[in-house]
Amino acid sequence: MHSDSALIEEDVEEYLRAHEHKTLLRFITCGSVDDGKSTLIGRLLYDSKMIFEDQLAALESDSKKVGTQGDSIDFALLVDGLAAEREQGITIDVAYRFFSTENRKFIVADTPGHEQYTRNMATGASTADVAIILIDARKGVLTQTRRHSFITSLMGIKHVAIAVNKMDLIGYDEAAFTAIEEDYRAFAKGLDIEHITCIPMSALGGDNVTQRSAKMDWYDGPTLMTYLETVEVENLTQERPFRMPIQWVNRPNLDFRGFSGQIAAGRIEPGMEIKVMPSGKTSRVSKIVTFDGDLPEAVAGQSVTLTLEDEIDVSRGDMICASEHPAEITDQFEAHLIWMGDEKMLPGRPYIMKTGAHQVPVSVTKLKHTINVNTMEEHAARSLVLNEIGVCNFSAERDFPFDIFRDVPATGSFILIDRITNATVGAGTINFALRRASNIHWQALDVNKSTRAALMHQTPRTIWMTGLSGAGKSTIANLVEKKLHALGKHTYTLDGDNVRHGLNRDLGFTDAQRVENIRRVAEVAKLMTDAGLIVLVSFISPFRAERRMARRLFEEGEFIEIFVDASLETVESRDPKGLYKKARKGEIANFTGIDSPYERPEYADLTIDSNKMSAEEAAEKIVALLMDT
Repeated sequence: MHSDSALIEEDVEEYLRAHEHKTLLRFITCGSVDDGKSTLIGRLLYDSKMIFEDQLAALESDSKKVGTQGDSIDFALLVDGLAAEREQGITIDVAYRFFSTENRKFIVADTPGHEQYTRNMATGASTADVAIILIDARKGVLTQTRRHSFITSLMGIKHVAIAVNKMDLIGYDEAAFTAIEEDYRAFAKGLDIEHITCIPMSALGGDNVTQRSAKMDWYDGPTLMTYLETVEVENLTQERPFRMPIQWVNRPNLDFRGFSGQIAAGRIEPGMEIKVMPSGKTSRVSKIVTFDGDLPEAVAGQSVTLTLEDEIDVSRGDMICASEHPAEITDQFEAHLIWMGDEKMLPGRPYIMKTGAHQVPVSVTKLKHTINVNTMEEHAARSLVLNEIGVCNFSAERDFPFDIFRDVPATGSFILIDRITNATVGAGTINFALRRASNIHWQALDVNKSTRAALMHQTPRTIWMTGLSGAGKSTIANLVEKKLHALGKHTYTLDGDNVRHGLNRDLGFTDAQRVENIRRVAEVAKLMTDAGLIVLVSFISPFRAERRMARRLFEEGEFIEIFVDASLETVESRDPKGLYKKARKGEIANFTGIDSPYERPEYADLTIDSNKMSAEEAAEKIVALLMDT
């Protein structure tokens, strides 16, 4: 290693012992594009002598081939490892690097500056103690600077160093630095950042990075390295109430049953009373088991297996808590949400929420407002797009254990996962439970669906017909109901146009309103099915996600999806209401098939080709399907 540490040469064991007991600081570098983040980290690695000799030789060679500094070393190449990063001179992915000095160990996350990769910056910030936000001295505070600062605050980082970089390009002007500092501090008054330190520097030249610069003798604050070595970060994790999400039930044989996971907060020792959430079952810790033997105590950050004195039901996703201070339980809550998906977030659309080891289906019931990262103003909105931040109400399918983020960050944060692609589309921090959720319970009723169905002598079903406008859904549904009525069946038809005259008269035709339209209809259809009826639903219902959401409300076999298929050419030629002509003229916005998409079913229970089959034939086929099942 390129190092001049005398201690390594004299006594390796003593060096390793000293290294083992150093404190560890995790920090991120962030800011706008081309502010010099990778160059700064490269300079820190180089000046802290944490580069192997072969790495240094490769760096010198690569600097000449693909570097941006002529014959000088391009320190950014130490961090920007992706070919695309080197070609464009920007950071795309989060790059983690380890280095140390005589006083401290560090893990640094170099996060992207480009707006497109803001989601990667949020990932890096989620585990950091300190944020270094770079600002180009020539450009000052930019939108991305404000966005990253807001995310830093949202992730609970209390210590921020503002590195005003490229001071060499403005002649080391003190007045320019002071103006940037004043601008940033004025903006940061609206953020929850407790400690801000501003440092003028040149990462490329090394000014005020590890050594004080004679070119800025007007600055009397710390260098960046001094700041990193001395900043006191309050680690309250071990002082918080005990929390351990269960990742695995460890059952190697009949005589051992333990519960494994990483301690998220607090400390635990044998004999302590615990409570398992959400079940509320209590017990005491018998042993703290690790690969290296049993422990007398374990603290936040350690991965352990706990055995309990009592045989109680504990599963993956449950949370073991301190008995006197257990986590809260809810199925509705408010949270800040950073949207990371390429497709916009729509209230009512189902997602998977992952918090700790717990996964539960959720949906946004209300987008309360978005936040303008420049002004901190709140704006009304119906959806979130990539990199937007909003405050939302959520509804989960079942109760789950959680903490408010500011109390226990590890168990008060979550990610949202797309149900189809499994891509992470959002990250959030829980503000509080919606208390009304804890006051609402299912009321047991003696007359239920089976007794109502028995009285009607039929099997309750929901027949969900989807397809383009003009495909023939309403016509077919009307014929099916007439035939069922003739057979003595009890039915009801929910038609898209009819419902919009009453229940959904307040909804328009944006994507978000279409999602809410289907959510309401699905809930009504479920209630009618519970009443024992055969329900015919005739809705365009253009999105697969909402049709899947509707299906999940019903018991197995109760929901039958029928795709009434017709080509766009066919439905336009029919155009019974003249809607396609109006849409083509621009008189109707967001019309399905023209300027709003229709997602064909992938696995419909029955497909009716209305190009080839008459409405009467289609109705006969549907009734036959119902009678056979």
